[in-house]
Amino acid sequence: MAMEPTVKVALGTAAFGIFWVLAVFPAVPFLPIGRTAGSLLGAMLMVLLNVITADEAYAAVDLPILGLLFGTMVVSVYLERADMFRHLGRALSWRSQGGKDLLLRTCAVSALASALFTNDTCCVVLTEFILKIARQNNLPPKPFLLALASSANIGSAATPIGNPQNLVIAVQSGISFGDFVFGILPATLVGVVVNAAILLCLYWRELSDEKCVDVSHDALPAEVVDEDDVTSHRFSPATMSHPRRGRLPDGSVLPDAAGCDAHCSCEPVKPGSVNGDVAKAAPDGVGIHQRRGSAARVTAKEGDGYCCFNSTEEKEAAMDEEWKNRLWKTCVYAITFGMLVALLLGLNMSWSAITAALALIVLDFKDARPCLEKVSYPLLLFFCGMFITVDGFNKTGIPSTFWEFMEPYARIDTPTGVVILALVILLLSNVASNVPTVLLLGARVAASAAAISPAAETNAWLILAWVSTVAGNLSLLGSAANLIVCEQARRSQQFGYTLSFFSHLQFGFPATLIVTGIGLLLIKSN
Repeated sequence: MAMEPTVKVALGTAAFGIFWVLAVFPAVPFLPIGRTAGSLLGAMLMVLLNVITADEAYAAVDLPILGLLFGTMVVSVYLERADMFRHLGRALSWRSQGGKDLLLRTCAVSALASALFTNDTCCVVLTEFILKIARQNNLPPKPFLLALASSANIGSAATPIGNPQNLVIAVQSGISFGDFVFGILPATLVGVVVNAAILLCLYWRELSDEKCVDVSHDALPAEVVDEDDVTSHRFSPATMSHPRRGRLPDGSVLPDAAGCDAHCSCEPVKPGSVNGDVAKAAPDGVGIHQRRGSAARVTAKEGDGYCCFNSTEEKEAAMDEEWKNRLWKTCVYAITFGMLVALLLGLNMSWSAITAALALIVLDFKDARPCLEKVSYPLLLFFCGMFITVDGFNKTGIPSTFWEFMEPYARIDTPTGVVILALVILLLSNVASNVPTVLLLGARVAASAAAISPAAETNAWLILAWVSTVAGNLSLLGSAANLIVCEQARRSQQFGYTLSFFSHLQFGFPATLIVTGIGLLLIKSN
């Protein structure tokens, strides 16, 4: 593609430059409008300055990517309500054997969660919980925050739904879900292990001689989040230290132990220690206590107090509600599993995710507005603006000219070419961010590789996915997941910690180069 006239190139570059500055530095003093508004501003400038037409701008918006992103967000909302992330949190601290064991668990859990639920969601939900575990065990938060962010980035490379740039690559390349996973999974598994080993080597002394205790019962609430609380945050971390009281089927609040009045004679007892009919009715892990001859239920295992029932009918109604809740959670997990199976079978990814999302909404059988409000619509708008801005910058001819210069040196049929291509992707991903880099280079890299062979084209897409994702670990600004962990940790009221740019760079720079290099060897061999 030839370069456009100088005026058009200058105007398009200026619009893209404004988008880039606001995307990388959303709170820049001279225009602190944030990433989403910056993306829309860049798109508007591309149209107003006549770099692209309005019709070309509409055509640039990739609806399949937006549909896939929306669907996975809705599924993540319902998985959070079904306590999936609470169970992942418990896996971190259950019978932990010390700081090093806890660090390895953090790496494994965050990598797995990010592959299935996106790296950003994983970091939002788990950051404060990991901070609390570290603080309660007198462990330094820094290695655990680095483990969470870096492992989430690496783990998200394993699937097309793990991060936004993979969504773009999966849709544009046409690679099936299964081929994508099996092509990049070996590099991801080894990458997570190597990343964890680097963290252990760097922070071995800080993690030594510390006793780690099981805090899973205290760190996360045992009860289901009340419906009113669903609207209070968007992908916010689970509440760790404020157990809520349960509710009866009619909506009235159940009193906790502290709320019992002088007429109450509650005595907590273990399951099976009261009359046989009540003991048989109690589910596993549920204790029973008595109040002036009537029985009531208490979740003794979780330690969030117990609630009194004035009659057997109230107790049976509450137990029936609990059974329905367990059935609902099982159905949520089953639908999510079905979505993953559909993706593995090669069905349309966008519609598979949207179908799963709508199935969960219908299953919930109530107004979906509270859950739909938790979808990150600013992120969807950011993508819309970014698609238009990047398309306008592409039409200036600058990316094509740059690639024409680099293509002879970045061919993936030689080891040197793979290294040069990886360095270009690493550099652009940290300068222009990873999603714009994929949009700018994806089609060009694939076309160059297709001239070699069809297998080389698939390999080129996988290399682009791997390097652009792991590049997020190089610096604090390399990925949104890093910024989420940093901001969540800094704003935590009880366990606040500041992760600085240079402290992240000390680990991120060498770890990124090592993990990227090892992964390229494994992807190349597929």
